[in-house]
Amino acid sequence: MFKVKITDAKLLRDMFQAIAILVDEATFNLTPELIQLRAMDPSRVAMVDFQWPKTIFDEYQCDQPQKMCINISELLKLLRRTAKEETIELSLNPENPRLQIGITGKYTRTFHMPTLEPQEEETPTPKITFKTTAKTTTDGFRQAIEDAQLVSDHVRIEADAEKLTLQATGDLMGATIELKKGSDALLDLQTQEPAKATFSLSYLVEIIKAASATSEIATLQFANDMPIRIDFHQPKEGKLTFYLAPRIEVE
Repeated sequence: MFKVKITDAKLLRDMFQAIAILVDEATFNLTPELIQLRAMDPSRVAMVDFQWPKTIFDEYQCDQPQKMCINISELLKLLRRTAKEETIELSLNPENPRLQIGITGKYTRTFHMPTLEPQEEETPTPKITFKTTAKTTTDGFRQAIEDAQLVSDHVRIEADAEKLTLQATGDLMGATIELKKGSDALLDLQTQEPAKATFSLSYLVEIIKAASATSEIATLQFANDMPIRIDFHQPKEGKLTFYLAPRIEVE
């Protein structure tokens, strides 16, 4: 039996919206200690690594490890009907492959949705040696990449000892956005050596826009022409991390 209760409907809704940026059907690992998901988008360009310990929930019951595969888009249709202060209960009985969603506020409603066949293939954690770690405000980084999107569909992120620079070049216009160490937007910057890599803005914009609802601080890690890792700081040891493969530029 799996059953959880959370009294912050917005927190649950925001988290599922962030995951839905990359995956529509998601297989969650449910254990007595936590809920975990690691999955790649269909094009295998980006990956989400999500983890919520039981301490985030007001009530948490999971008798034994199991998998739960659901259509996140369908679940979000229900969660978008909730108010922030409403209580949500999710329950799953292994003998009945349907997820029950109970929503309690000014009135009570209960929905049932089918579960899907879980994916057996496990997505491994990328093994990458990062050369740069930058801690930014989520809002500051979001505004920087939205500025870059005004002129191009990709952005080159560079780091040296003093600043993080975003370079975007389009057919007609170009942009240079600098986040300097110690500024309101760039809270910390550690570099072993100068690093740069280019990424698709369509992915970056959607990831940061969705995840910004769950976190005020983001930590970026990258190296020359390697995937970028973005950690969005979560409450109570929760985890929401995205990996995005670089765009390989031809000289």
